[in-house]
Amino acid sequence: MQGTVRNIFWIGVISLFIWTGCKEPVEVFIPKGDDGQVFAIDTEDSEIPYVVIDTRGASIPYEPKVQAQMKIYQEKKLIQTQLIDIEYRGKTSFRLSDKKGFNFETIDEAGEGIDVSFLGLPKEEDWRLIGHVVNKSEKYIWDRSLMFNQVAYDISNQIGKYASRGKFVEIEVNGEYMGVYYLCEKLKRDSQRIDIKSLNTSSTNLTGGYILKIDKADAGPEHDGKPLSYFLNNWDDDARYTSQNSFRSGYDVFRKQINFEAFRPPYHPDQYLETYFMYEYPKAEDITGAQKIYIADYLQDFETALLQDDFGAGERSYADYIDIGSFVDYFLINELCRNVDAYRISTFLVKDRDGKLGMGPVWDFNIGFDEGDRIPMNDWVINYNNYVNKDPWMMPFWWERLMEDQIFRQAVKTRWTTLRGSTLSTGNLQKLVSDTSKYLQDNNAVTRNYAKWEVSADRTYDQSVLDLQNFLSQRANWMDGKIGAF
Repeated sequence: MQGTVRNIFWIGVISLFIWTGCKEPVEVFIPKGDDGQVFAIDTEDSEIPYVVIDTRGASIPYEPKVQAQMKIYQEKKLIQTQLIDIEYRGKTSFRLSDKKGFNFETIDEAGEGIDVSFLGLPKEEDWRLIGHVVNKSEKYIWDRSLMFNQVAYDISNQIGKYASRGKFVEIEVNGEYMGVYYLCEKLKRDSQRIDIKSLNTSSTNLTGGYILKIDKADAGPEHDGKPLSYFLNNWDDDARYTSQNSFRSGYDVFRKQINFEAFRPPYHPDQYLETYFMYEYPKAEDITGAQKIYIADYLQDFETALLQDDFGAGERSYADYIDIGSFVDYFLINELCRNVDAYRISTFLVKDRDGKLGMGPVWDFNIGFDEGDRIPMNDWVINYNNYVNKDPWMMPFWWERLMEDQIFRQAVKTRWTTLRGSTLSTGNLQKLVSDTSKYLQDNNAVTRNYAKWEVSADRTYDQSVLDLQNFLSQRANWMDGKIGAF
């Protein structure tokens, strides 16, 4: 019996061999670029640029960067090849998201930085690749629409206030498809970006230009070379302010003069009262002692004037220190987009030579719009402190105080009324969202992205787009009523 079974088995194997041997060989489709580059995924005939990044076997660190080759394809045709240095980016988003963001710098064959244009954007060497946050273990997504940052930055640029410009791309890194990203400009001093005068160690005019940030602290070069596991868990470094990287406001978030020392350990009990200003330009390692004193004194004088002016008596000496128009636009954009990170983190301030302090550019909207929790739909983001208790990064007193000035409120009203009749009309806002989503969907980028990154079925992409449109309409209408009553 066993011999009969064995014979039947071998007869079957031989028959299968003969049958398959007679068939034509099956051609396996391998997606490639026109240069032979094998893709991690079939991009079909997508017009959305496809970016292939290859570090040649090196692991990508948080810092410092490692060298890689970048290729950009459109409709599978190679349109650009560039050497880059690349590293991971972000703080909270880096730790929480499985879909990581990247910083990269364009370099030449010698490894030196070189200005390069991507996809029609002005030449520079510092760039960002920003993706939406996806946490697989806890099954949540921030910004299912994939467009929060792009929409906010477009709004800013359309009203005449520079924000980071960029293009949607899909990327693969070392053979792994990573989904839809926004390739955009790093905010930095440059004639095509933040256009302010240079300031170096030999400058005799200390008035500018400066770029400051109200933000979580940067890890700093002293952490170069530490393992990735360190940066995945370095929450303390977010609050590690030092005299080298920052200076502190003389006033707390409740307008009182601070009477305890600065630069205490991370998350000390009184941290929620403090506002720190990080040196962005000149960098912390480059700024001179005299420049530090100048800009700290300038901020102190502005804050003191803002607090001491008697608006009822017509005193507005604070206006001698700030570009009110930039403060108005910063307020309107972040409030329309309900950006709960605005004002207190991810906040840029700029002072040009012989000029006043300006707010912006706007930055980082990944938990804004209809997902901007902590602040209800029918209240201002500047009232953050009414809803959150002792956050390490609370709302500076500036905005509540500015809103007590009828002149500032009138400037907000005039600007809002003008913009609502043009750029920020409901029709234009709806079109911005629908055009962007159509571009992503028509090229099947949404399908490819969520084949990689879907974590739950709580909401479809189409619903997320509709929710975003509904939010913008409702938020703008609410702002009409509030600002109209100013």
